[in-house]
Amino acid sequence: MPFSSTIRLRPLSGEVAPALQGLGWEWAMEDACQNYVAREAVELPEPEAEALLQAADTLYELLVQSIPDPIPDDLLRLLAIPQNLWSAVRHSWNDDRHWHLYGRFDIAQTPAGPKLLEFNADTATSIPEVAVVQWASLVAAGLGQDDRQANGLFEGLQTQLGQWLELNSDLEPSLLLVHLPESAEDAANCAVVAEAALAAGFMHTHICTIDEVQVSVEGEERGAWVQLPDNQWQRFSFLFKLVPWEILAEEEPELTADLSQLLLSRDLIIANPAYTLLFQSKAILAWLWQCYPQHPLLLEASLQEPPSGHYVRKPVFGREGQDVAEVQEGACVPVVPGDYAHQPTVYQQYAQLPTDSQKRLYQAGVFWAGEACGIGYRRELGFINNLSEFLPHVIGHI
Repeated sequence: MPFSSTIRLRPLSGEVAPALQGLGWEWAMEDACQNYVAREAVELPEPEAEALLQAADTLYELLVQSIPDPIPDDLLRLLAIPQNLWSAVRHSWNDDRHWHLYGRFDIAQTPAGPKLLEFNADTATSIPEVAVVQWASLVAAGLGQDDRQANGLFEGLQTQLGQWLELNSDLEPSLLLVHLPESAEDAANCAVVAEAALAAGFMHTHICTIDEVQVSVEGEERGAWVQLPDNQWQRFSFLFKLVPWEILAEEEPELTADLSQLLLSRDLIIANPAYTLLFQSKAILAWLWQCYPQHPLLLEASLQEPPSGHYVRKPVFGREGQDVAEVQEGACVPVVPGDYAHQPTVYQQYAQLPTDSQKRLYQAGVFWAGEACGIGYRRELGFINNLSEFLPHVIGHI
């Protein structure tokens, strides 16, 4: 369905932090959330909310159906998958016990309908904001029971984690959650996943940074180990990582080789699985357009040459809007410099995001956890990134 090009907003009163504390969810909110969670909500008509959720479900099916079986070398090269992960990608794709827990579709709401911008299939963040903070925003504002959100992310994660555990019921139900050092944001995301895991039946969880993990591929010590606060070492059977696969492959090749060995032998089950790198690569945008040309949910994309007119150039494994260029009539909007300029790029037709009365752009993030289950918004005067303001939404009230 087509969307309105103008976003309507509803003011929200109240303080989120006390509401979270009253709900018993204070552990899910880092202090920085208070600085970028808006005091107003997007008023989202129910048909538009349903269209966003349905789009995410359809897009996930398109992604799965687009991957040939067996996966050919040429496709792995096209998607710029690091070669030291090829065996892990293929193995996890062919064994359902390696379970894709969740991801986030970034979608443009255009007058022509929802359009896929990209899919963060591996290490999507904004989990606390979508699953907890935006719900608490309505509680803080004292809104009634008729005020609803498309927000079943926590329940979706719980269901997916329970399925992952059931598929690997022969393994000890212990889950290690790791993130990059000095990232309060990633730690908060891991905290929500850990809470969902306990609700799903995991007996023990532990959150730490990736550099605290010791990995062995030898003898009785084979596995992933962490030293707990009581100075005891514990081996974990399940690993949830907010460390991108491609960064591991490039910066930690020895650790990547060891993790690949452990997942091939099922001494360790890792989520999100290595095959999600197929979907994480922005080169998949061009592959999807080749497989499903003119599909109404897709924007024209190519790895060879840009579409005519207004387009965007993206590094295939870029993050946070870095090194993304917007080009119109040959003129390039200055890019945010980053660490990805050396990567191959994909060209994608430009999609005009909806705006409000102050000309701020709004991007919908639709979480998938087995099915589409949660919507959140980011807004910015320019490129949307992970520091852009987060907005809750309210269904209806138009």
